[in-house]
Amino acid sequence: MTAPGAVARPESAPAARPTLAPRPTPMFRPAGRRRRLADAVTGYLFVGPALLGMSVFVLLPMLYAFGLSFVRWDLIRPNPRFVGLDNYVAVVQSADFWHALRVTGIYTLGTVPPAMVVGLGLALLLDRAIPLRGAFRAIGFLPSITSIVAVAVVWAWVFHPSFGLLNAGLRGLGLEPHRWLSSPQEALPVLMVVAIWRHVGYDMVLFLAGLQAIPRELLEAATVDGAGRWARFRHVTLPLLAPTTLFVLVISVIESFQVFSIVDTLTNGGPAGATTVLVYHLYEVAFVRFEMGRAAAIAYVLFALVMALTVLQLRIGKRRVHYA
Repeated sequence: MTAPGAVARPESAPAARPTLAPRPTPMFRPAGRRRRLADAVTGYLFVGPALLGMSVFVLLPMLYAFGLSFVRWDLIRPNPRFVGLDNYVAVVQSADFWHALRVTGIYTLGTVPPAMVVGLGLALLLDRAIPLRGAFRAIGFLPSITSIVAVAVVWAWVFHPSFGLLNAGLRGLGLEPHRWLSSPQEALPVLMVVAIWRHVGYDMVLFLAGLQAIPRELLEAATVDGAGRWARFRHVTLPLLAPTTLFVLVISVIESFQVFSIVDTLTNGGPAGATTVLVYHLYEVAFVRFEMGRAAAIAYVLFALVMALTVLQLRIGKRRVHYA
């Protein structure tokens, strides 16, 4: 109702609901698909040579060796004879295999922990602002990138019983020289010393990378709270360095089970089998005795051992290692 004399206003019409414009048809979808396809083809072209090389030189030999582990073949007879699991049974029952496994275990325990400890110490030292820090880092890493055969030849001269550098030093001090590489009691420790010297630089570089990834704010906060140098190292540095430590441990154990060149160059597995590690034992079975099937079985037993040790280390480390 409107008052007398008042002009009636027309009722406002309801606001019109905005209509959504229809979506345009994807006119360029085929072009997008072609672009993605072209990108995928380009990527496969780049990785293709690496995949081909890995298939030819890694995957196919692995499959061939796996099939070879079920036959008896001496490289001379044209037709290998299928023997089933006899090669694996012979490996497990072989006293030479267990001796080589024991030597490999001693070598691993004698090289991996010392190299890690020394590498961590050098990394802590070279993580500080000291003069010629870059030069010292390069010198420390140099043994790791040097040819292992060249390293073994130099150390063979150092430990030579007649004109070796070490025995010359002992004579100069009035001491009796030693037959370092000819003694069953001393040959394996000598190999451990050479291996530690060579791997310390590699561990040092990895620990340096881990140290530089630790936030400096945490160390500064611990210092403000009154933590000393040892407390900062124990409660801040070591826990944050745990992923790097686990990685170094796993890689070092795998490499120690694959050691061959140092043994072959310095001792040839001797004296009296004192330095016959697993890979050298495999070499003797394959290329001295020409038992190719048994050697392939040893290779796969070694693979299973390394895989089991790696899984065990990762399982144990998973409980104590925390990634930021």
